[in-house]
Amino acid sequence: MATIKDVAKKADLSVSTVSRYLNQHPYISDDKKKRIKAAMEELNYTPSSIATQLRSKKGTMIGILVSRITNPFFSYLVDAIEKQAKEHGYNVLIMQTYDDSDAEMKMLEMLKQSVINGLIMCSVEGDAKMIEDYQTFGPIVFCNEQLPEAAVPQVITNQEQATYEAIQFLIKKNYQKIAYCTGGTLTTKGHGKTRTQGFERAMLEQKLAIKKEWIFQQVHTIEDGHQVAKQLIELPESNRPDAIFTNSDEVAMGILEYTLQQKLQVPEDIAIMGFDNQPFTSLLAVPLTTINQPVAALGAESTKLLISLIEETTYQVDQSQLELTLVQRKSV
Repeated sequence: MATIKDVAKKADLSVSTVSRYLNQHPYISDDKKKRIKAAMEELNYTPSSIATQLRSKKGTMIGILVSRITNPFFSYLVDAIEKQAKEHGYNVLIMQTYDDSDAEMKMLEMLKQSVINGLIMCSVEGDAKMIEDYQTFGPIVFCNEQLPEAAVPQVITNQEQATYEAIQFLIKKNYQKIAYCTGGTLTTKGHGKTRTQGFERAMLEQKLAIKKEWIFQQVHTIEDGHQVAKQLIELPESNRPDAIFTNSDEVAMGILEYTLQQKLQVPEDIAIMGFDNQPFTSLLAVPLTTINQPVAALGAESTKLLISLIEETTYQVDQSQLELTLVQRKSV
């Protein structure tokens, strides 16, 4: 079965030009229209029926992949992407993966079928080479996901360095027994690997112990935070950490809530640090020390870059807008 890539090759045009033709974009020359139409007829190419329905109703479409929209960080990120997309005349199609590579593949297939014209991946679970290959069908941008091995445009912050500096901050405040929570699995290619590298570098430089019972993987929610705190409190008091770094403000909030329920003091019994600086963090019973992510800039810069690739223009990401900063409050 012929694909949009085959049509573009036959017509000697870009995939994005053919996509704009299928979307009834007004700014395509008559010559290009004739070439595309002739190529489609010669190849017996029929656009996806789903794609045709979406085009007729919604126009040019950008796909957004997130792990879970219930995480406020992703909610604000999607909001920033959609606002920027609408400014440029694009609509968005959002899919949650729940960290499942099969769900990710469904969205990539939508790119192949021209249901979407480009894809912003705010969550990456699949093989880097496989994702690279799908760029044949349309542009892909990684947003806040760093895969150095992937030849895919990436709009990122320096999470490894920010985590390193956060752990150094804890150490300078005389915390020596530091626990760690990640949303990933601690593999070299897993989710959250750059933050894990920052944690390990800071701990190893100071020759501090990284204990198995103080490391928690695939934690994402407030309830996950409750379970982390429960496990730590059940340890013998002599073997409890005196601080914990989390990869999520939600997890940190769960740890804080459960710890206070058990009549322990924060930060006297355990210091807690989050990541993201979500709006609620300053309103907690003990305001949360956390790392501020420039979520609006991440969304805007990713969208501008993707649209430039779709429309075959040039855009230079403004890296100065993508700085991470430590926000000091009372939980440390």
